[in-house]
Amino acid sequence: MTILNRRHIQSLETLTLDGLPEEAVPAFEAALLTVCPSVGYFRDEPTDTWRLEAVREVGEGDEELMPALVLAAALSGIEAPELQRAPVEAEGWLARTVQAFPEQEIGARVLIRPTHLPNPVTYGRTVLLLDAGLAFGSGEHGSTRGCLIGFERMAHRRPRRILDIGTGSGILAMAAAKRLKRRILATDIEPWSVRITEENAKLNGLRNLIRSRLADGWRSPAVHGGRYDLVFANILARPLCSMAKDLADHLAPGGTAILAGLLGNQVRMVLAAHRRAGLVLERRIDQGAWSALVL
Repeated sequence: MTILNRRHIQSLETLTLDGLPEEAVPAFEAALLTVCPSVGYFRDEPTDTWRLEAVREVGEGDEELMPALVLAAALSGIEAPELQRAPVEAEGWLARTVQAFPEQEIGARVLIRPTHLPNPVTYGRTVLLLDAGLAFGSGEHGSTRGCLIGFERMAHRRPRRILDIGTGSGILAMAAAKRLKRRILATDIEPWSVRITEENAKLNGLRNLIRSRLADGWRSPAVHGGRYDLVFANILARPLCSMAKDLADHLAPGGTAILAGLLGNQVRMVLAAHRRAGLVLERRIDQGAWSALVL
């Protein structure tokens, strides 16, 4: 995810995809995130379908968006729904975002606090400061919440070498760095994620603990050089499956992997791929339609 810069926004538009089946949501969400810093998703109970809404600067990345949507349709095996566009007043959108982004308590230990609220000393919780312009990666997404709860339940093992693949906003890396006082390697395939993770780390006083690097999964030299005691991988179901063997090869004996970005009906597929690689399920955490696996 990323943050919309309040000082530079001229005009915004909302992009909407309606009538998506549940299994198509991750692919189309990923397609929208190639050009949109903010994506929300809403379930229509009567039809059991989903609506995705994304916000971006008007016309930003049109040449990248259409091929991404075509690929999402092919991966999902459906015809892409019509992309609807509507103008949004920037200041009004930012005001609504602030109102809609309250403090969030996640599990028993984490507190997400937006920067527009007072920041008093809070005992007993790991406080993460995030800008109200955040959407995906703010802790509201079920996959992010599942990862944080999974981490909370294994943090007592005090893993030393930690990797966050597909870091997005850096929220998982920051939670681990604050709780454990360890150095974290946070990687992503998107340059804006690397930049935003660096900004969030600075905001939370973690610049010296979090190294944010551009990397394509396990292919990059940045992630080589030993094994990890804890790996976060909050991405998508199919990439998780394709990376299962590499994950097993890079996990230290007794190490833990927390996987997310998958819907409940994709758990069996992801779990089977990792069992074939020698990993064992310790816990499954469901948050709405999304699931996280602790292996």
